[in-house]
Amino acid sequence: MEVKTPMIENRILYVRLPCNPIFPIGVVYLCDHVHKLFPTIEQRIFDLGTVPPLDYATALDSCIDEFKPTLLVFSWRDIQIYAPVGGRGGNPLQNAFEFYYAKNPLIKLRGALGGLRIFIAYYVELWRNLGLIKRGLKRAQRYYTDARAVVGGGAVSVFYEQLGKSLPSGTVISVGEGETLLEKLLSGREISDERCYVVGESKPRQRLIHEQPTPLQKTACNYDYIESVWPEFNYYLQDQDFYIGVQTKRGCPHNCCYCVYTVVEGKQVRINPAEEVVAEIRQLYNRGVRNFWFTDAQFIPARRYINDAIELLQAIIDSGMTDIHWAAYIRADNLTPELCDLMAKTGMNYFEIGITSGSQELVRKMRMGYNLRTVLQNCRDLKAAGFNDLVSVNYSFNVIDERPETIRQTIAYHRELEKIFGADKVEPAIFFIGLQPHTHLEEYAFQEGILKPGYNPMSLMPWTAKKLLWNPEPLGSFFGEVCLQAWRQNPNDFGREVMKILEERLGCADLEAALSAPIDIKEKQLTGVS
Repeated sequence: MEVKTPMIENRILYVRLPCNPIFPIGVVYLCDHVHKLFPTIEQRIFDLGTVPPLDYATALDSCIDEFKPTLLVFSWRDIQIYAPVGGRGGNPLQNAFEFYYAKNPLIKLRGALGGLRIFIAYYVELWRNLGLIKRGLKRAQRYYTDARAVVGGGAVSVFYEQLGKSLPSGTVISVGEGETLLEKLLSGREISDERCYVVGESKPRQRLIHEQPTPLQKTACNYDYIESVWPEFNYYLQDQDFYIGVQTKRGCPHNCCYCVYTVVEGKQVRINPAEEVVAEIRQLYNRGVRNFWFTDAQFIPARRYINDAIELLQAIIDSGMTDIHWAAYIRADNLTPELCDLMAKTGMNYFEIGITSGSQELVRKMRMGYNLRTVLQNCRDLKAAGFNDLVSVNYSFNVIDERPETIRQTIAYHRELEKIFGADKVEPAIFFIGLQPHTHLEEYAFQEGILKPGYNPMSLMPWTAKKLLWNPEPLGSFFGEVCLQAWRQNPNDFGREVMKILEERLGCADLEAALSAPIDIKEKQLTGVS
C-alpha cells in the first residue's frame, strides 16, 4: 500500500478518453497554454485513442503510477448518440430506420438487433469512460491525497448537467474552453465565475453554457514542448493522409436552430493572429505534415471576417509552404473572388458546407442566415479559381415545415451544385438532426409538446430516441422508406442514392423556386423561439 503524501507541487496529467483517432487539439492547446504561464509545472499527455481497448485500464494505471499526477484533466470528446454513417458496431441511422419503418418483419428484426448492439455499446462506452475517470482519480490519490480531477471536452460541454450525477464528488466539470479555468486552479484563485461547477459542492448555474467564455489571446502552439510531454505524438504523423488540426479562431455568431457550437464556443468570434497560425503550421510542416484541418466552427463565420481569412491565406503563401493541403467547414455565402483564388492557391482540397436544405424558405426558418443564391455564385467563383476537389454538402431533411415542394427545391439546388463542380465532386451527406440540449430546436420541441422539460437527453431508450432523432410525421415514414430503399440499392453511395430516389418519386423544382422565400406571417416559424 502506497503512503499518501500531501500535495507538494502541481503535476498535470491530461487524459484524452477513448474516441476515434482524431488529433486531440483541445488537450494539446490546454497543455501548451499552461506551459506558457507556468513553465515549471510538470505535464504529460496520455491519449487513450492510441491504446487498444483491452488495455485502457492497465495503460492508465501504468501512466499514473509512473507520473504520479496531482491534477488529472480528462478530455471527453464524444457522446455521439446519432450519426449518419458507421459508428458503434454499425450504422445508428440505418438501424433506427429499419426498426421504425421497415415493412418486412425480418428487416425490422435486423434493425432491432442492430439497434440493441448500438444501445449496449453506447452504455458500455458511457460506463467505461465514467469508470476510467473514477479509476484514474482513485489511483492518483494513492500518491497524493488531495489529487483532484477536471473533466471537460465536447461531450461534457453538452451534457454537463447529466454527467455531474455520475462523477466523483469534488470533480470540476468544465464547460467550453478550459484555459482560464486551469489558470485559476493552478494559481489557487476562485473559480466560481468560470463556466464550471464542482460535483457535490455546487450546482450548475441556470443557462451556464450560454455564458460567454473569457477572451483569450492565442499564440502558436509550441510543438517542441508538446512532443516532449506526449510520447504518442508521432502516432498522428505516421499516416501522410491524416489531417492535423489547427485552430484559426473561436466562436460562432449564428443562431442555427439545431447547432450547439454557438453556445459552447460563444457568439464572440476571436481571431488568432495570422502570424501565430502560420508559425504553428510551420512547426508541423517541419515534422512532415502536409494536411491540415482548420478546426474552427466555421472558417469564415461572417463577411466581416473575410479580410482575416485573406490575411491568413496570403501569409501561408508568403511562408513558402506551397505543397500543403487543407480543409474546413466553410460558410460559402461569405466567399469573394479574391478569397476563392487564395483558397485554390493555398491547397484547399476538401470543404464541407452545411446548408441543411436547398430551400431558401426552410433555411430562413432554421435561422441559418444563408442566402442560397449567394452560395451558388460563390461556388461558381471557387470553381473558376481552379478548385477541382471534393465538396461535402450536408442536408438534414424533414426539418421545420418540410413538405414535398421544399424537397423538390432541395433536389434542384443540389443538381445546380453538381453542374458547378461536377456530379462526382459533390457528395451529399444525408443527416437527420439529432436534437441537442441547449439549442433553439430543443426549445421548439418543448413548445410543440414533443419533449417535456426534465427529459434525459443522454437516454437511448426507444421512446426517447425516436423523438431526439428528428424525423417527425407526416413525412417521417416517407423518408424512412426512401432511406431504406437507398441502403438496399446502393449502400456504398447512400447520399447520392437518396437524392436519386427522391427525384424519381417527387420530381425536381425550378431552381428559382428554391432560391425564393416568400414570407407568410401566418406560417409557424422557428424564428419565434427566443
